[in-house]
Amino acid sequence: MKMSFSLDFSRHLYSGVSHSCCGRVKREDCLKMKLEGKTAIVTGAGAGIGESTAILFAQNGANVVCTDIADSGLRVASTIQSMGQEAIFVKGDVSEVDSTEQIVSEAITKYDQLDILVNNAGIVIPGRVDNTNPEDWDRTMAVNVRGVYLLSRLAIPHLRKTEGVIINVASAVALMGAKDRAAYTASKGALVSLTRAMAVDYMEDKIRVNCICPGTTETPSLKDRLAKLPDPEAARKQFIERQPLRRFGRPEEIAEGILYLSTAEFCTGTCLSVDGGMAI
Repeated sequence: MKMSFSLDFSRHLYSGVSHSCCGRVKREDCLKMKLEGKTAIVTGAGAGIGESTAILFAQNGANVVCTDIADSGLRVASTIQSMGQEAIFVKGDVSEVDSTEQIVSEAITKYDQLDILVNNAGIVIPGRVDNTNPEDWDRTMAVNVRGVYLLSRLAIPHLRKTEGVIINVASAVALMGAKDRAAYTASKGALVSLTRAMAVDYMEDKIRVNCICPGTTETPSLKDRLAKLPDPEAARKQFIERQPLRRFGRPEEIAEGILYLSTAEFCTGTCLSVDGGMAI
């Protein structure tokens, strides 16, 4: 199911709070009640969409377990702590069993519960099928798909207790394909299918499973990929030209969609497009 979304996310985030409450408290306080006391794991939290999501969740009252293969996740956790909110950093590779076990274990040890899992960590290795070597293909699948499987299988027993939610970060290319992105497109397409399978499997447990499909987003990862091309500025212009809104998405815009999916109690098996019209 592909959704085009142009509504005001924040209006829906506090819809479950009573009108009498909203009459007494500020709008942002009503929003905060949605995640107050909840614990979220956010993978790939060291930069880009993951960083924006971790900070937005904290602003809305969540305890955030920031995970990343890079030490930059520690900076994000420290930023959240400086806001007066709870956060820890667990360094790890989501494609490794030991790392995922440590991530979930430290989350439960620290906060004694898990309510939200955001599977955001991912990599992009350019290439077509005929010029992608097996090592790059396998690494893409390991991070982008296996990582989601490994963390989800460990999180689900805890999410059963809290009637929690999993949000997988897929991509607009999963719905439309993209030139020179065979492994990446395949991995994100797998996430869309896996999201729907999990939504069906865990519906009776009242665990919701959704995915978000961002368009090209202004992140450090995008900057690094463009820098490796012969003419980065020309490549940037070409990337922008394929965006119907003629600009890249911003990480915080994707984070708002993830926050919506974490609180929208009637959404499961949903693939939310936040792509500036890219997949139309």
